[in-house]
Amino acid sequence: MVMTLVERFLKYVSFDTQSSEETGVTPSTPGQMVFARYLKEELESLGLEDVTLDENGYLFATLPANTDKSVPTVGFIAHMDTSPDMSGKDVSPRIVPQYDGKDILLCEEENIVLSPGRFPELLDHVGEDLIVTDGKTLLGADDKAGIAEIVSAVVYLQEHPEIKHGKIRLGFNPDEEIGLGAHKFDVEKFGCDWAYTMDGGEVGELEFENFNAASAKLTFKGRNVHPGYAKDKMVNSMLVANRFISLLPAEETPEHTEGYEGFYHLIALHGEVEQTTVGYIIRDHDRARFEQRKQTMQHLTARLNQEYGEGTVTLELHDQYYNMREKIEPVMHVIDVAFQAMKDAGVEPRVKAIRGGTDGAQLSFKGLPCPNIFAGGLNFHGRYEFVPVPSMEKAMSVVVKIAERVALL
Repeated sequence: MVMTLVERFLKYVSFDTQSSEETGVTPSTPGQMVFARYLKEELESLGLEDVTLDENGYLFATLPANTDKSVPTVGFIAHMDTSPDMSGKDVSPRIVPQYDGKDILLCEEENIVLSPGRFPELLDHVGEDLIVTDGKTLLGADDKAGIAEIVSAVVYLQEHPEIKHGKIRLGFNPDEEIGLGAHKFDVEKFGCDWAYTMDGGEVGELEFENFNAASAKLTFKGRNVHPGYAKDKMVNSMLVANRFISLLPAEETPEHTEGYEGFYHLIALHGEVEQTTVGYIIRDHDRARFEQRKQTMQHLTARLNQEYGEGTVTLELHDQYYNMREKIEPVMHVIDVAFQAMKDAGVEPRVKAIRGGTDGAQLSFKGLPCPNIFAGGLNFHGRYEFVPVPSMEKAMSVVVKIAERVALL
C-alpha cells in the first residue's frame, strides 16, 4: 500500500540525518547514508528508473516521460540532512488537528510552548493540521518535507497518466546544511535542462536570489607577561580581537538587518592572552558590496598589524557561494513556469530574495539553473519548527503542475 504524503514525511523524519562540519567526509554522518538506502529502495519499489546511489550519498532517479512530444527534462531536488544546530535523533512529531490559534504545549516537563505570541506566523494557519515537535529535537521539515512532496508528486503523476509530462529527474543529496550539498553533485549525470530545489519555507515562496557568501577566520597573536610587570610589554590577543570586532559597523549584523541588507556575523570566539581565534560569515546580495565587505576585513587586518606589529592578525577568507540571480536572469522562463504552476495550484506566488543560501545557488553556477520553491515548513533548525499539512499538499501540487506546464512548452 502506497503511503500518503503525511505518512511518508513522518517516516522520513524518523531517520537521524544531522550533518556535521567536523568529520571531513561525504556524507558527513553515517545516518544520511542509512536514509539514502531506504529512499533508494522506496524509489525502486515505486517503479522509477535509473535509480542510482553513489558512495557520497547522492541519490538520483527518473520518472520517464509519458508523452511523445519533445519536452525539456526538469529536475526536483531536496536534501537529506538536517541542521547541526539541534539534535535530529529520536524525532517524535505529533499532529495538532485543526489548530485553534492558542499556545501549543510541546513538552510539559520542560514547559516548552509554541506560542503565537512569539511566533505570530502560527496565526496564518488557524484551522489547519500542524505537525510539531515534542520540544526536544528539531522536526526535520528542512528538508524532509521537500523530499516527501517530490516523491508524493511523482506517485500522483504515476496514478494519473492522463497528466502528460516529460522526463523528470529526482535528486536527493547530503550535507546541504553545512554548505556542501552541491559540491559533489554530478550535474552532467543528473542530465536536466533545469531544476528546482524544494527547500523554501512559507507557502508561495519562489526564490532566485540569494546571498553572496564568504567565511572569515581571524587569528590574533598576543604576548603574555606577568601582569604585575606587563606595562609596554603585554599584548592581550583577546583585547586586540575585541578592537577588531568593534571597528566593524555595529548595525550591520543579522539582528539589525533585513531584506537586501547584508551583514557581518560573528559566529565563533575562542581566546586566551596568547592567542584568540574569531570566526565570521559575510553576506550580501549585491556582488560589489560583498567584495567591499571582504576588503573591509582586509583593511582592518592591515590596520591592526600596523598598530600592534606585523603578524599580530592573520585573516583567512574563503568564498562559499554566489547570488544565483546572474545565472537565472538569462533563463527567466524557468521562473515563469514555476510562477504559473503556483497559480494553477491555487497558490499566490511570493517572489523574494533568500536571506541565506541554497544548493540551487551552487548548482546554478555549475551549469544547472536551479531556483528554490517553498516546502512549507517554518522555524527551521530548532525545537519550535512546524509544518502545516496543507502547505505540504500545496507544495506537492506545485511539483505536479510544473511537470504539466513544462509539457506544454
